[in-house]
Amino acid sequence: MKRRNFVAAAASSTLTTALIRRACADTVSGDATPDGSFEIVAAFPGPGASGVVVTPEGRVFVGFPRHADNHRKATLAELRDGTLVPYPNAALSMPSDRPPSQRLISIHGMTTDSRGRVWAIDDGKLAGHPIAPGSAKVIGIDPQSDQLIASIVLQPPAMLSNSHMNDLRVDLTHGAQGTVYIADSSFGTSGALVVVDIATGRQRRALADHPSTQPEKGFVVVLEGRPMRYAPGHPTFPVGGADSITLSADSSRLYYSPLTSRRLYSIATNLLADFDASDAVLARGVVDHGEKVMTDGLATDELDRIYLTAGEHDAIMRRYPDGHMDVVVRDPRIIWPDAVFVTATHVYCTLGQWNRLPGFNGGKDLREPPYLLIRAPITRPAAID
Repeated sequence: MKRRNFVAAAASSTLTTALIRRACADTVSGDATPDGSFEIVAAFPGPGASGVVVTPEGRVFVGFPRHADNHRKATLAELRDGTLVPYPNAALSMPSDRPPSQRLISIHGMTTDSRGRVWAIDDGKLAGHPIAPGSAKVIGIDPQSDQLIASIVLQPPAMLSNSHMNDLRVDLTHGAQGTVYIADSSFGTSGALVVVDIATGRQRRALADHPSTQPEKGFVVVLEGRPMRYAPGHPTFPVGGADSITLSADSSRLYYSPLTSRRLYSIATNLLADFDASDAVLARGVVDHGEKVMTDGLATDELDRIYLTAGEHDAIMRRYPDGHMDVVVRDPRIIWPDAVFVTATHVYCTLGQWNRLPGFNGGKDLREPPYLLIRAPITRPAAID
């Protein structure tokens, strides 16, 4: 039996995690041994999910982008009693003939603000089509009324023709109604941060030429046992610039990282939110926090611990303010963990399987539905010796 198959079989048995570790001692590497536990919140037959948020009241919202699969289902939905319900309504979330600026095209990254309101980035991309004017936008929804409170179309020069507006965070400590920070990982090689003032819709492209937002040249990744090197002209795995993004607990700093990188960067939000600050000034404010793991998603808890998806390790990890890290959960079923959202008790994560898309595998779709939404407890019981 192959090593990964053995571990998967062990993980599905009644053995505790500690006993699995003992059984696997001296037979497999620690990176292949399950650690921690998770539960499956939902299993989607298709399409695959990306963004996820959980409101303080426990409502769960999930985004289903259309940039990889131009599907005909809701692009934003609420999970109610195991059923996906188009959100905030079918007219906005389902495909229609309405102008792109008046409906949701492809919901990707999602977040909540400090008031519990839901925000999402519509990357505006339909698989096989260019991004139409008015498609890419920032939207805000008040879950108390289930009404749209903001819809800000992203425009040039903040928006490029190859932009991939990937994820966002909302800072209510700057600007009359708050400031949005967006990671543009790019469908090409033009990564950047995008800053949007909610009250005025004013927007700018920031740090577009800074190493902290760009794919790392020569980057090598190991996914499901396959080593691959970043090649802009012929990608064999999802690549990109600024992608993972999260605010500190007090919104004083924005942390971010390119997808094709293992470094963590940050910048003070009072600097990034200043539309009068030049890129040269912003560049001097960037802090390099050193290596982490390759991440597609970041989230911060109230103790300023940062949760990181770790696709190379089939894991979700956690970085503490002093820089040390631990494993929240590791399991061979965690294939390309995408977005993470942390509550007081759990970290939620969508499993995208994005490295298995046909475009990275000679035209063959290697994904295996259902696509999972999981959650893992952020506090763990003591291990059995």
